Order: sequence, then structure tokens, then C-alpha cells
Amino acid sequence: MKRVIISADDFGMSVEVNEAIEIAHRQGLLSTASLMVAGSAAQDAVERAKRLPSLNVGLHLVTIEGPATLSHAELPLITGPDGWLSSSQLGLGIEYFFLPEGRRELTHEITAQFEAFRRTGLRLDHANAHKHMHLHPTVGRLMIEIGKHYGLNAVRIPIEPPGPLSSAPGTQPDTLGDALLRRWTKLLRHQARKAGMMTNDWCFGLAWSGHMTPERVAALAAHLPEGVSEIYFHPATHKNALLQRLMPTYEHEKELEALCSAGFRQALTDAHTELCGWQDLAAAGRPR
Repeated sequence: MKRVIISADDFGMSVEVNEAIEIAHRQGLLSTASLMVAGSAAQDAVERAKRLPSLNVGLHLVTIEGPATLSHAELPLITGPDGWLSSSQLGLGIEYFFLPEGRRELTHEITAQFEAFRRTGLRLDHANAHKHMHLHPTVGRLMIEIGKHYGLNAVRIPIEPPGPLSSAPGTQPDTLGDALLRRWTKLLRHQARKAGMMTNDWCFGLAWSGHMTPERVAALAAHLPEGVSEIYFHPATHKNALLQRLMPTYEHEKELEALCSAGFRQALTDAHTELCGWQDLAAAGRPR
């Protein structure tokens, strides 16, 4: 059986992202969004979510290249004076894994983000991490351990099989790094399932991140594998200064177009793929 969760990241990053998520939910296939609780438009996102009770919202945990919930004075090692977490994946990875002070600051910030989500009054649907930093063993472990106290029961596993992508134009060949990443996801899946949490079988949006165009997603929909897939997007109504700085090459408007495209919807129907959300899987008794 083929089932798919259609989701969007970076909810709360900017009003332009929030606008696109609302449009994609009202007019397209989007069922799920992941909230950046310290984003500059987080309150706007929460207000929109409360007007859209059928939109499932989870936590998009930010532990790299984004605004922290706590101040620089509270997180002097992992943030800069501007209150943003470092953009160095290697540097943060070392601090989170090897330095006790880095782990302490990380623990406090993850707790603060879950607490901020709780204060929104929204139901916590799932969690994942910005730039998939929950693949880091320390980040993944803390997200799951702390999240469990806040009702977390579903975690994204960013594992993307190469086969379904090969049918779309412009796809690059699978690399050794891609294969190693798929193997590395086994640790995160083990952490989540040990905690009794649901996980997806497959995830799409990694290789084409920022370039999930209508043509590509229609081709992908026709070749989804059996099981539960999550297809995630980065839509926006237009590219503002922040999006231009952080994601200069992303085709945000095209991703919004893809979410609302008739071709994408029809391809899923033709492939007998069921649209679902994390809570649908829980209600159906999906093994965790």
C-alpha cells in the first residue's frame, strides 16, 4: 500500500512562507507543516494554523543556521552575538558531541523550543530538524528524549531511495555520499522506534531540495515505493531578503505551484496513493 504525507518546512520563517503554506493547504495537497518557533513570523504562522484546524503542525527544530529561542548570553558557545545558531555543521557537530558545555546549551535550547511550541496551544503533530540536524546522534537523541515529555510521537527519517527520482528530468546520479547517508539514518530510526515513535519509510525532497517543481513531483508521484513516504517542500509566495540570503538558488514559487498542481494530484491518484498525516497512521495502528 502506498501512502504519502505532503509537508512543508520553515513555517514561521517569514510571512511569505506562511502565506504559501496557507495557500497550499487551502488549494493544494499540503496537509502538514513544521514550525520554526523562533522564526520572525512564528506568531503569524500560529495565527494562520489556528484558522486552519485541518493543518497538522509539528516542530521544525532549529539547531543550526537559524534564530535561537534563548539568548546569546544563555548560549554563548553555539550562538553568535546576533542570537543565531552557527551555520557550521562541522563545528556544531563537534561541540554537540564532544563538549559537555555544548551539549548543555543544546539541551536547554531544544527544551526551550518544545516549550515554546507548547505555549502556542497547537497540537504537536511531529518533529524534525532544520537541515536534518536530527541525524546527528546527540541532536536526535535529545529531540526524542525531550520531545517525549511534550507528547512527541512521530519523527521524520530523511531517507531517500534513488530509484523513484530517476524518472524525472535533471536528476543527478546517486553518489557514495547519498548511499552513506541512507545507512546513517538507521541510527535515527532505531532511536525513534526505541522510544515508541512512528517513522516514515521514505522521504523525498533531499536531492531536489528547493527544486521540487511541478514536473518533477508529478514524475515522482507516479513512482513512489510501497509504504509511507513523506514529500516535503519549501514554498513561498516570493523570495524576500532573508530567503535570498539563506536559500538563494531555491525555487520557492515553483514549489508552491507544485503543491497546487493538478498534475501532481492526478499522478498520485493514478498511482493509487493515499494521502495521509501522522495522526492517520496512529489511528490506523501503524507499527512504531
